[in-house]
Amino acid sequence: MAATDNDEPVVDPAAVRRHRVLFRAIDKRRNPKLRRSDITVTDEAAVKRATKAAMLGNAMEWYDFGIYSYLASTLGKVFFPSGNDTAQLLSSFATFAVAFLVRPIGGAVFGPLGDKIGRKSILAITMIMMSIGTLAIGLIPSHATIGIWSPILLIFFRLVQGFSTGGEYGGASTFIAEYAPDKRRGFFGSFLEFGTLAGYVAASGLVVLLTTFFSDDQMLHWGWRIPFLVAAPLGFIGLWLRMKLDETPAFQKLEGGQVRASEAADAVETSAASDLGKIFTQYWRPLVLCLALVAAYNITDYMLLSYMPTYLSDELGYGTNKGLLILLLVMVVQMCLLQQVGRLSDRVGRKPLLMAGMIGFLVLSLPSFLLIRQGSVVLIAVGLLLLGLSLVCLLGTMSAALPAIFPTQVRYGSLSVSYNLATSIFGGTTPLVITALISAFDTNLMPAYYATAAAVVGVIAVLCLKETANLPLAGSPPSVETEEEAVELVQAQTPEPKF
Repeated sequence: MAATDNDEPVVDPAAVRRHRVLFRAIDKRRNPKLRRSDITVTDEAAVKRATKAAMLGNAMEWYDFGIYSYLASTLGKVFFPSGNDTAQLLSSFATFAVAFLVRPIGGAVFGPLGDKIGRKSILAITMIMMSIGTLAIGLIPSHATIGIWSPILLIFFRLVQGFSTGGEYGGASTFIAEYAPDKRRGFFGSFLEFGTLAGYVAASGLVVLLTTFFSDDQMLHWGWRIPFLVAAPLGFIGLWLRMKLDETPAFQKLEGGQVRASEAADAVETSAASDLGKIFTQYWRPLVLCLALVAAYNITDYMLLSYMPTYLSDELGYGTNKGLLILLLVMVVQMCLLQQVGRLSDRVGRKPLLMAGMIGFLVLSLPSFLLIRQGSVVLIAVGLLLLGLSLVCLLGTMSAALPAIFPTQVRYGSLSVSYNLATSIFGGTTPLVITALISAFDTNLMPAYYATAAAVVGVIAVLCLKETANLPLAGSPPSVETEEEAVELVQAQTPEPKF
């Protein structure tokens, strides 16, 4: 970058004109007259460290949840021996759903706390709680050994898992969104869901290995415990990664520390973020919008990534490994596409990709399930891939779209509450609801109908969503990658000369 005699950056007039277009799109109430000191120039190395820590920690969290969902049939026999396979499966999925009922409480507690004692501390606490809960489940004696105390202990530690997860997504997505430069928020945000898929892939891969080398009887008596016990060393790894994570400069500023703008995004106002009453009274419209988006997104997400192996084995009679292996391949394909989708959302916008995903489920859910139940490995793979490609449009975009719905002063708390409320009501209950609907209506196409209904809600929600790609987060000044961009933004506020 060239400089003048006063060592001031020489800016490109064409770039200044492009930024004037940006300023016309920015709400003036959020961004008054900017000074250079207001604009955040990000440090790419710091952004990558924050993204990696959030992503890997998220992978550990979802490994724990994936293990439970992929072993749902076995766990039903271990903890709920009734002699009726459907009753056992319903009991197992009901316990799966229990963890989601306390997620909003966890979000309401951890969201404001993240603004009071620091994001780093909260993300470490959630990692510890999840690991302890998962390890403990692997140590619970079976119903045949201790009777009713077995399912009681299972439910208790599922509640521990759910409470901890309540502080996970809101904190991690906010952390990445506030670190990333505005024009690359979609790309960096997509890594959070990359971690989710990585956790699911690790869980499904381990279950496939165990069911391949162990008999059904061995899995029922002790083999099912192995994936849960593995959570202990994985938890230590996740904790180490999160403890190495630098505390956000926003929190350091609140404590009176001086930090450079190149190290992170702007501060979050903790006093407002901790006011839950203000969130529900003054920001109920974005809260409802987020609830609708997350409900549609999570129904389709949990249906495909959590429930599908059980559907293939218990409802359609396919081998457990057959369904898991195909789904494993679909998730690997999704992982390969996620960053490209995130990058594309930075170029064309969040709304087009979110709409593509919702319309994909609206149009393709029924044809996909008709293909899946034909029984051919190729047709099952095609059906799952159609659903997977629709889901990847949502996965690669949501982590950047959702934090931008809320202004900075209430972002952490609002996102934590709304995301977890929608997830607890719709996401975590998806396997239970679908299983019950199949039993009640005696048709194995109920997952398709349920996903289609969710997609209708999703399409309406996306239509109501404002485009936020390449714009500063609401309530925050712009965040750019270079000093030159910062100077161009400041100069873009100066009206063009009239001749």
